[in-house]
This record gives sequence, structure tokens and C-alpha cells, in this order.
Amino acid sequence: MDQSGKLISRPPYGIISILMIGAFIALLNNTLLNIALPSIMEDLKIDPATVQWLTTGFMLVNGILIPATAFLIEKYSVRKLFLVAMGLFTVGTLVAGIAHVFSILLIGRMVQAAGSAIMMPLLMNVMLISFPVEKRGTAMGVFGLIFMSAPAIGPTLSGWIIEHFDWRMLFHFLSPIAAVVLLIGFFLLKDQKEKVDIRLDLFSLLLSSIGFGGIMYGFSSAGSHGWNEPQVYLTIIIGVISLAWFIIKQSQTERPMLNFYVYKYPMFALSSAITMVLNMALFSGMILLPIYVQTLRGISPMDAGLMLLPGALVLAFMSPITGRLFDKFGGRALALIGLTILTITTYLLSKLTFETSYMYLVILHAVRMFGLSMVMMPVSTNGLNQLPRRLYPHGTAMNNTLNQVSGAIGTALLVTIMSNRAESYASKLASEMLGKGASMAGSAQGTEALMAQMQAEIQMKAMLEGINYSFFVATIFAAVALVLSIFIKRAKQAEDPLEKQEINQKPTAKLAEN
Repeated sequence: MDQSGKLISRPPYGIISILMIGAFIALLNNTLLNIALPSIMEDLKIDPATVQWLTTGFMLVNGILIPATAFLIEKYSVRKLFLVAMGLFTVGTLVAGIAHVFSILLIGRMVQAAGSAIMMPLLMNVMLISFPVEKRGTAMGVFGLIFMSAPAIGPTLSGWIIEHFDWRMLFHFLSPIAAVVLLIGFFLLKDQKEKVDIRLDLFSLLLSSIGFGGIMYGFSSAGSHGWNEPQVYLTIIIGVISLAWFIIKQSQTERPMLNFYVYKYPMFALSSAITMVLNMALFSGMILLPIYVQTLRGISPMDAGLMLLPGALVLAFMSPITGRLFDKFGGRALALIGLTILTITTYLLSKLTFETSYMYLVILHAVRMFGLSMVMMPVSTNGLNQLPRRLYPHGTAMNNTLNQVSGAIGTALLVTIMSNRAESYASKLASEMLGKGASMAGSAQGTEALMAQMQAEIQMKAMLEGINYSFFVATIFAAVALVLSIFIKRAKQAEDPLEKQEINQKPTAKLAEN
């Protein structure tokens, strides 16, 4: 298989299939865990700000490692990268499965993330170089059908497992499957790659890790420590300075680790901006919705998983259809329709009550996923289509990095907003309700029982208010993405200045030989 950037005549369906299975397992892992968060909070005695680290810690490692994947894809074969990625994921899954304290569980998740960080950009790069631009939407859509089946299976399977077993069974269930996929890859992947004489700039890797890692760590810590703590604002400041230094250094290097030249292509830059803003809105729902459904409404994990199933099935069913529509009409019309639906449904999620019906939540989530199916793949594919083939590894690495960074920022920001809103609302309710309770109380024993009941009621109402307010802020993010989508144009692959230069130099070289 040629990974140099030249389009190959026949897509390597065997390699793509193995990569898709590996990516499916990694994605299934994430969808399994979302439903389990409330159970993990209860078992390990941790709060929402702490449990979010299972999501943001995963994204933190991704954000640190993904920038290096452009170099890795250029340097090593698909086989080597797949085996390393799947090996790390398998080890991480085994560690998480034996965790009895939060720190061990987090370490397992972060080792999983190291594997996932390599897997996703590798798969996307193979897809880009395997199909021509005019067939890429359909190809992405068909494989998206497989890819989106993980969110369809994950929540329901997770709910059933948690209802009948300990949450650790989620990892015990995945471990043997991941090990089998690793063995299949070891025996069946046979691609070779010519030796490429490039070396990793360790100082650039250090700057990238401190830059992306510092920003993500700072925002993630804000959820549990608040914005006034030095470890929050200092890490963000250090991260921004390191990232700026990294960008300057990459622009002055002949063979950059991560090529920021991709942002000279306007459709790629626009697609990055839209997906970043949208991720800030979407990632929050992964934490907020399970907390609302299970903690506030007392809905069982199994029923919570079934609630998300229709939406995931809609997403999977629409993926190949959206791919064909993208090839025919381009990304703008799809993005406008999809983001309008997403904005409206996210706003409706900001109006949740203790009486909101189960069926209403099922339908609302399904419609929201219908909107999402029209946005993510068309927008990102349209942006990547404008890049020269040489920049595909850098474009996919950049997209995946910024997805993780924006997801971590959005999750931390909206969890912080939820916590602060809940706290201020609880104070307001306490001054009203406790005063009323004191006037109604009879005996000292009755007063104590009444106060405890009121305190519990205040906490529930305050958390609901915090969740609703966070979804309202997420609505604003979705609306910003909608406005940006107005400027999308159908992308055509740009000429590569370096390739053009090489072509122009060839006649000169022949003349010199004569």
C-alpha cells in the first residue's frame, strides 16, 4: 500500500476492514462508558467534576499524541501503527477492568487513549488516499454506517451490563475482543512501506505536548478547582505560549511535525472552525444527559441506554444516505439543515423538567442525531477535499487534535457552568425554602427531618437548573456553527505547489543530463 499520498487504483478493502474493526472497538468503548458514569460516581464516591476526567483525560492524551500522528503515518507502515495502537488499547482496557480506585481507572483510560489517538487519524488517512474526491462522500458514508453502529449498540449494551453486573464488566467484555482484533491484524496485515528518511523533532513534540496538553488540562481542571486557582490559569497560559512557539517553529521548518500550512486553504479552515464550535456543544451532552436521566429522574441504566438507541440507529442509517447527498449537493445545504435541527433540539434540552416524559426524550434525542448526521462528515470531508494529497496526514491530524481540544474545553466549560449555576440557584432556594421550613416546624426532631428533606429537594432542583442552563449555553455554540456554515462552498482539490515545482524541474534535469 502506498502511503506517500498518491491515489491508488484499487482501494485496499482488506486493510480498511481491519482498521474499521479496530476503530469500531475504540468507539464502542467510549459509548459504553458514557452510560456508566453515574454508576462509577456512586461506586468510587466521586463527583461530576472528577468523573469528567474519564472523558477529558482520554481527550487530553489524544490531544498530546495526535499532532505526532502526521509524522508517524509518513514514517511507518499501516501494519506497524495498527499493531502499536491496538496493543496499547488492549493493555489500557485490561488495566481499567481491574481498577478499584479512580486513579487506576484513569490510567487505564489514558493508555486506551494512546492507542485510539493513533487509530483514528490512520484510518482517515487510508480512506482519503484510497478513494477519489468524487467518490469520497459515498465511501465515507458506507463506512460511516459501520462506524455509527457503535453508538447504536453501546448505550443499550452498557445499560444491560450495568443493570446485571458491575461497571468493570464493560472493560472485561471488551478485553478479549480487542485481543482478537490485535491478533487478526498481526497475521493478516502485510503492507510494506519504503524507508522514509525523516526524524521526529523532539523539541517540537515537547512544545506540542505542553501546548495542547496545558490548554486541555487547564480547562479540564476548572471543573473541579474553579477558574481562580493557579493550576488552572497558569497551565492555560503556559499552554498558549508553548502552542504559539510550536506554531512559529513549524512554520520555519522544512518538514514540520504538524503542518499549519493546511489553514491557508479556506474551506479546511472553515470546516475546522465549525467542528470545533459544534464539539463544544456536543461533548457536554455526553455527561449532562446521563446525569439528568439517571441521577435526577432515577431511570435505570438499561432504560437510559434504550432511550439513546433510536437516535444512534438514525445516525447509522443516515450515514450512507448523507454520503451520497454530499457527493451530489455538497456540504453547505446539508450543514445548514443539520445545524438548524441541532440548534433547535439543543434549545429544547434546556427546558427539561422533573416531569419531562421518557418518550419525549427519545424523540428529541433521535431528531438531534438526525441533525448531527448531516453535519460532521460532510463538513470535515469538504474541508479535507481542498487539501493537496501530500497534506492529508496533517489535515486529519489537525482535525483530530482540535476535536479533542474543543471537546475538552466544551466539556470543562459547560460542567463548570452547570456547577456554578447549580450552586448559586441552591443558595437562592435555600434562603426561601429553609425559612419557610423553620416556620412550619414543630418539634426539634421534626425540624431536622424537614430540613434534610428540603436540602435534598434543593440539591435536585439546583442540579436541574444547572443542566438546563448548560444546555442553553450549548445552544449558543450550535447557533454560532450554524452562522459559520453559511460560508461553506464545495471544495475542489488545490494544486500542490511542491508537486508543481517538481514537475517543472524534471525537464530541466533531463536537459542537464543531455
